[in-house]
This record gives sequence, C-alpha cells and structure tokens, in this order.
Amino acid sequence: MKKTELTLKHIQEYVEQLIPENELAPRSVGEVMALPSFYSKLKVCEETYATEYAALDTDLQSAFVLRRLQQLTNIALLNPLWREKLAEAGVYCAPHSMEEWQQIPICDKDTVRNFFSGDRPGMVVPLSHGGFEIVASGGTSSGTPSETVYSLKELSYTYELAGDFIGKYMLSNYLVGDAPKWLITTLADYQMWSSGTMVGGVLQKVPGINYIGAGPVVPAVFQQIMSYEGPKALMGISQGIAVLSDLGRGLGEKERGSFKVAMYGSGVFPQKKRAELKRLYPNLSFLSYFAATQAEAIGLQIDAENPWLSSVPGLHLVEIVDKDGQWVKEGEEGELVVTRLHATEAPVLRFRIGDRMVRRPAIDTARLKTDQFELVGRSGDIIHIADTQYPAVLVFEAICKQFVRLQLFDLKVIADEYQFVNNRPLKQLTLFLAVDIPSAAQSAFVYRTGGVASSRLLFIQGLIEALSVFNQGEANQYSLEKTGYQFEIRFAPKQSPEIFRTEVGKTPLLKDIL
Repeated sequence: MKKTELTLKHIQEYVEQLIPENELAPRSVGEVMALPSFYSKLKVCEETYATEYAALDTDLQSAFVLRRLQQLTNIALLNPLWREKLAEAGVYCAPHSMEEWQQIPICDKDTVRNFFSGDRPGMVVPLSHGGFEIVASGGTSSGTPSETVYSLKELSYTYELAGDFIGKYMLSNYLVGDAPKWLITTLADYQMWSSGTMVGGVLQKVPGINYIGAGPVVPAVFQQIMSYEGPKALMGISQGIAVLSDLGRGLGEKERGSFKVAMYGSGVFPQKKRAELKRLYPNLSFLSYFAATQAEAIGLQIDAENPWLSSVPGLHLVEIVDKDGQWVKEGEEGELVVTRLHATEAPVLRFRIGDRMVRRPAIDTARLKTDQFELVGRSGDIIHIADTQYPAVLVFEAICKQFVRLQLFDLKVIADEYQFVNNRPLKQLTLFLAVDIPSAAQSAFVYRTGGVASSRLLFIQGLIEALSVFNQGEANQYSLEKTGYQFEIRFAPKQSPEIFRTEVGKTPLLKDIL
C-alpha cells in the first residue's frame, strides 16, 4: 500500500479493522483469554504494508497503539480493583485520545505490589488458569523487591520483538563479517530475580547469533568463550561488565580484539571502567540495555556515541511525564511511565518505573521510527536539604566540573563507584568515592583544596550549580550554611562497607538516612 494512501481517515479505519469492536471490549475472563494476541496484530500490520512495523508511518503506529490501549483499559475494567482505581480518577471508559489516556492515574510500585502480590487481586485472568511467570525486581533505590506477573505466552512475543530490534538496530554495526557471531550474558537467576532467564529470552531471539547463558564466570570460562572464532557481545549489570578487565588478563590480541560490544543493564557505567576496558579490549563499544520491571527492553542505546535510548516499536508505550501525569515537551525532564502492550491477561496501566528521563526528539527515518529519551537517574535520587530538593545526578556532575576547574582529579576517571549518603537527622551529606588508594587520594585532595573548609565550599558550589540547571529553585551559600548541614567528600576503598548496596548488589547513587 502506498504512503500516499495513509490519510488519517484511512489509518483510523484500518486500526479499527485490526482490533474490531467485538475484540475491543471483552465482557468476561473467557473472552479475554480467547482474544488474538497483540503480536499477531503487529504481524498482520506488517503484511498489509509489506514493511517492518518499526519502519511504519508514525501516525499509523500511534493510532494502532491507542487502539491497543483502549482494549487494555477495557480489559482492566473487568477487574473490581482496577475499576475502583480508575473511578477515583473519574475514568469509567476507555480513552478516545492520547490526551484522555493521560487522565488515567499513574500506578506506582506500591500499587503494583498491592495488585499483584499475595492474593493478586489485580489479576484479570486468575492465576489458577496457569501460564504465568512471577518475578521480583531488585529494588535498586529502596532495596525492597516487588513482584510482577507475566503471561508466559506474551513474554515469548516480547522476546521476539526485542530480540529482532537488538539485532537490526543495536548490534548490526558492531557484529559484522562472515565469522560466527556470539551473544553472551553473565546475568543469573536467584531469589526470584529472573534477569538471566528474561534477558536470555530476548538475546536468544537476536537473528544470526549464537547465544551463551554463561552466568557468573571465572577467568578460565570467560577466556574459553573469548577464544571462540568470531565477534562477541556481552550483556550484564554494570558491575558484571566492570570485572571483565580482570577476567580477560592473559588473553591474546586476537581474542581481545573479538570483543566488540559490552551491554550494561544498570543505568550508568563509570568512565574509569570504560577507559580500563578499552585498554584491554581495543575494539569494544558500550551500549545501554535499559530494563525495568525485570528484564523487559524498555530503552536500548543504538549508537555508542549517543547516550539516548530508543524504545522498541510495538513493545511498550513509553511516557515521560510531569508531576500531573502529563507528557513533558522535548528537552524537558520527567518521570518514566511504561505500559506493557503485551499484557492481555494481567494489564498494568501507566506504571511509574522509578526513573527520571529527558524526552528527546523521535527517530524518523525510512528504516526506523520510534521515540527517544535519555536517562537522568533514579526518581529517588533527590537530595533533601531543609525545604530544597537537589537532583543527585546533577550535583555529582557539578562537583566533577568544580574539580576540573580547580585542576584537581577527574572524579569520573578515578572513581570505581560513587554514592551520596544524606544523614538527615545528623544534617550531614557525604559523597563517597571508591578509588584504588583512598588514603593517597584523600591526602592529595586536602592538600590541593586547602583543607575541610575549601572542600565544603566546593560541595556547596556544586549544589548551587545543580539546582540552577532546570530552574528548580533558589539556593546560595548563605541559605545552605544556614541549614546547619555538614558537607564532606570522602575517598573510600573499593567494596567499602560505608557504601550501601542492595541485596542484588546494585549501588544506588543516593542513600537516604531518615
């Protein structure tokens, strides 16, 4: 079908055929279970236009997603708990537009925990029907896990979509040539944290690769894998990627050169570790595989030189919203909200993941049309001092700039980890920096800054600069000193117990002590 035929009228008629009225509002659990999969509708759409879904006209994708959201809302309304939650926000029927969709209340992790833990009263199709998988998130900010319920059937469809996207748009420029291509993950399942299974499910579906679910590896096993003929990509959490500099010592030049892509899944990857790994693996590029609510591919970095993340067309509706749940404009920061489009039997509408993003311009090329966004940090990474809130990510960036201006250390280069600890009862804010030789770094820092008073001023200047970036409030040296807060920068050894880590080994940027 020609592009010129894609008028808005035609698009609306087509999506109404794809999801007809008799499927739009099922009246019972039985009818929900009998619905054709959303994945099958995507495939019909591709066949109709003889084009991959990711390349289809943006207006068509948007109309199709809205039709699916209407269907998911109608399905949720079959559940008493969902009906009550939606009614509290004045929502009694499916939205007619994306503007109406934004009136649907945001679900936070407490809501999801109440709906899908214990007796799981938020389920539309009862758990007794079988065919579900239950997993627990790691709880990066709070350390408290929350459970998520997936339909196994629909999970397989998400693996297909995400795996295909990773192969075509994420790895195609890095895993090249005629030799066998390898995709490895060091993630493993434990304590209901099913990242190894779920990421593995996606990676196994990347076209043209050979998959290895390695899990945690010792040097001998890692070096054996690196000896295989052909280019390799590896996915793990940031700490799992960082240790590859130790695991790869002793590898030959050919083996080191075959390591092409490190995909990290914990949001950020320290500059020091990037440089360290590049020295050992000269052809290595770093790409973010941003996942939340376990291992779904919510945002994928397709260009190592650009930190922006791309959503997988047809997988989720990704929204960046303000405090009122309305979409922010391009270039503005907001909360990440996700709705799984493949969740017929256990829908979750507008789930606040717990991360902050900046909305970026969408990709609109002949090959790919999709949304983009950039990670700012965890939603809980807000430093509270008196009545003022400071974004921890921006405070760290500002302090790093202060160090560079004063010709001190490049903190991003020397620090393996960093964390703010805000002890509110004691009014003490400390920035811990894990480095190779903390005593030497601390002595040099004090010598170059002139002591505690100068370092305290440096910290204060970082806070002031961070607050000014998004015009989030007013702060100056006098107002900060008036709070009675103490500000300290401390260098700590690697794996220091002073740095808080969650049960699954993640290091939050901010630890709040209340």
